[in-house]
Amino acid sequence: MTDAEAVDRTDLPLPLVVRGKVREVYDAGEGRLLLVASDRISAFDVVLPKPIPHKGAVLTQLTTWWLARTEDITPNHLISSDPETIAEAVPAIRDQRATWALRSMLVHRTEVVPIECVVRGYISGSAWKEYQAEGTLAGEKLPRGLRESDRLDPPIFSPATKAAAGEHDENITFARMRDEVGKTLAHELRARSMAVYERGRDVAARVGIILADTKFEFGHRPDGTLILIDEVLTPDSSRFWPADAYAPGRGQPSLDKQPVRDWLDGLVKEGRWDKRAPGPELPEEVVQTTSARYRDAFQRLTGFSLEEFPSADPAAEPPAS
Repeated sequence: MTDAEAVDRTDLPLPLVVRGKVREVYDAGEGRLLLVASDRISAFDVVLPKPIPHKGAVLTQLTTWWLARTEDITPNHLISSDPETIAEAVPAIRDQRATWALRSMLVHRTEVVPIECVVRGYISGSAWKEYQAEGTLAGEKLPRGLRESDRLDPPIFSPATKAAAGEHDENITFARMRDEVGKTLAHELRARSMAVYERGRDVAARVGIILADTKFEFGHRPDGTLILIDEVLTPDSSRFWPADAYAPGRGQPSLDKQPVRDWLDGLVKEGRWDKRAPGPELPEEVVQTTSARYRDAFQRLTGFSLEEFPSADPAAEPPAS
């Protein structure tokens, strides 16, 4: 896929529910949504003008792969990510197939729980910044003497509020989460999030990848059933670190948009960008390196190349080599 073929935006003949930083969400009727992951990329909460080829397909198909491997832990919203199945179920978009195929999930519509369910197995990112300043995570004390990227054993459930567009999520205590959503739901969200994280951590470890942290979202079906929704265990919702490069006491190389962040950090240090929109246009080398990083994460985890992945049967295992 060339830059010209990368999908920066979709405009399908369905009612648009929301256009996010990466996804367009459409009303597909009959209590269903169509989630379409574009190739847009954001950094420092700014959507950059140049998309990353294959990124949307990686996020979508990797999510379906994980959902097939965690459905014994929690039910989820997925109906299908297979283009043939979606085209048959939503005939209005058949003529736009080149735009949405492989980057779309047909899902059950839910009432979203307004909490980001974050699980941290290692201390990094905003958690490390708070720990350095206060010795806490979301206001709760952590052991003294932790280093950046140290393993947290056991992992920590660290919820956050879901911020409005353009604002930052806020880390909150479990006690505050319990006050906001109720004791029973809070405990169930924590239990399911921890279980899915642990499954993801163990699967990733078998292929030499550390799942440092991740975030989940949940919603209620009309009958009250709590289900896992949105993207799951992707490079955009998680920190994946190559295990062979791991060394605590510093930041880690990661299988995501790190090349983009590194290049932008250089601009900031040189005073050429102030982290405000509009974002700068990425050099072609950074675009291709980032695309390769996403594809590598996909293939290492699933055992399939993106082109070979059986979207009609995401539970399938790759043939033995």
